[in-house]
Amino acid sequence: MSQKIVGHGTWYDMMAQKIIQREQKLNRSLSNIRTEMGLGASGFPHIGSLGDAARSYAVTLALREMGYKSELVAFCDDKDGLRKVPFGLPDSLKKYLGSSVSSIPDPFGCHESYGKHMSSLLLDSLDTCCIEYKYMSAKQAYDNGLLTKEIRTILLNAKRVGQIVKEEVGQDRYLEVLPYFPVCENCGQIYTTKATEFISEDNTVLYSCEGLEIGGKQIQGCEHKGEVDITTGAGKLSWKGEFAARWKALDIRFEAFGKDISDSVRINDRISREILCFEPPSHAQYEMFLDKGGKKISKSAGNVFTPQVWFRYGSPQSLLLLMLKRFIGTRSIAISDIPTYMNELDSLEDVYFGQKKISDTKELEKLRGLYEYCWVMKSPDAMGVHVPYNLFAFLVKMAPENGFEEFLLNKLRSYRYLEKNQLFDSNLYKRIEYAKHWSQDFKEIKETKIILRENEKKAIIDLIGLLKSDDEADKIQNSIFNVAKNNNLKPSAFFSVLYSILMGAKQGPRLGPYVLVMGKQNVIEALKRVSND
Repeated sequence: MSQKIVGHGTWYDMMAQKIIQREQKLNRSLSNIRTEMGLGASGFPHIGSLGDAARSYAVTLALREMGYKSELVAFCDDKDGLRKVPFGLPDSLKKYLGSSVSSIPDPFGCHESYGKHMSSLLLDSLDTCCIEYKYMSAKQAYDNGLLTKEIRTILLNAKRVGQIVKEEVGQDRYLEVLPYFPVCENCGQIYTTKATEFISEDNTVLYSCEGLEIGGKQIQGCEHKGEVDITTGAGKLSWKGEFAARWKALDIRFEAFGKDISDSVRINDRISREILCFEPPSHAQYEMFLDKGGKKISKSAGNVFTPQVWFRYGSPQSLLLLMLKRFIGTRSIAISDIPTYMNELDSLEDVYFGQKKISDTKELEKLRGLYEYCWVMKSPDAMGVHVPYNLFAFLVKMAPENGFEEFLLNKLRSYRYLEKNQLFDSNLYKRIEYAKHWSQDFKEIKETKIILRENEKKAIIDLIGLLKSDDEADKIQNSIFNVAKNNNLKPSAFFSVLYSILMGAKQGPRLGPYVLVMGKQNVIEALKRVSND
């Protein structure tokens, strides 16, 4: 008996169903099911930051598809202190280490604060991807007293918080100090303060500005001793409690989180349940994106890969495909992967519109559902024209400045991607821009991996050897013919293999000129990667 398909058949639909079932057991209201994502404001947002939003929003969409009201809360951590100066920013920011990012001037001079500048970059990428969200600023939440009730409860139970932290991660700190960082009245720093006592009658916290070691470096305090009123936004909870406070205050029912903060989530789950008497939201843990060198992509390091970079070379939907196609497992990612995801989105569109047949009903529904989530449930009514990314990049490089568009139209008509009198639509114009940017900025070819037979692999290895000495288009063309014959392959079949690898298509331009225009060494490296698999 076949298993019933939930919603659109994706992980997000199954997660939404689990949330509903759990909330019903807890007997909580389902009038508005809120999901949440943390919006970092301490450095340049990378694509992993957008992944947090994309995944939570997909769950929101799945809940809506099931007939429930749901919204994504984008909670901006602009009350956090600056722990290090991100790569590429001026050293003059070092004097603000330990200060709240919402109180630091914008080094670019275009926003009211450093934190506002950084968070706006991620909000811009959410808008580009048509992700709907309810924006909330931590600074405003604290200033307006949104979390006051939860802060009081946590501070009144600070010893128990310290015990939970000790039990979960072995840290003694919060057995000695309160899980709260006052903003020093004298120097304005937030991470240098040590909260020592909570006076519940007047909602004040006593503190001393003693300094703190961050990232192996000591940030000096000013030695001031004072008190702050927790109702005025003159401080913030530590992460060992803040998640729990906002879950309860905002009534959050789902939040995904990265593997790197799993300890904090576990601690906050217990604080939420045992101290705030609020059953924490459903969770899903995902792993981080790595660069091709195996290092975690980080907004404070020099390997930042921002959504804005992706949008220069690829569509928002292709970026959402990267985020949504797989939830668990670490993945390495580089700019050179963008063409692959653009082509994969086209393949997914073929499935969605029935041009590519999938025999397994469950798999078909999952792929169709994934396509709809990539378009945030606003899928186009008809298929677009699918031109392989590498082919577009080649044609853009070949096209003369005068008659650029006419050249592209004629070539795409001759390759049968366009009908005889068909013109470019808005989608193709966007793709031309992506290909222009790619051809301007990169030489690398992103090959398509295919399964090779032994004689095909041998033929490719032979061709690599000949390409090293062939420097003319006609010679390269003849070498391909000869290599095919020498390996008992039909030339047309071998050309098809090469087109599939180099362009992700069965046909295209003459390969001799293509090899020279795209760079002989680039082609050789692409063929090597495929033949070595």
